[in-house]
Amino acid sequence: PFLLLATFCFARSNPVWEQRLLDHPRYGPPLRRWRNRRAISRNAKKGALIAMAAGVVLTAVTAGWPWALIPAVTMGTVGVWIWTRAE
Repeated sequence: PFLLLATFCFARSNPVWEQRLLDHPRYGPPLRRWRNRRAISRNAKKGALIAMAAGVVLTAVTAGWPWALIPAVTMGTVGVWIWTRAE
């Protein structure tokens, strides 16, 4: 999400830096896929869902039962949205 935000901001403020991000060998291809097709790779989807699940577990362990519902519902909603994006 931070690279998407950086690309969005650079597109409006500094096109040279935006192009540097889009031409980067590691970060450029996923950024271009998102821009052109709103696509997220399967590995990125899995990583996002695993990170969100870890956040839910961490909240459940540290904050307890009622507070764990907030990240669980958020993960359910956002996780479905992420998983339904094109690959």
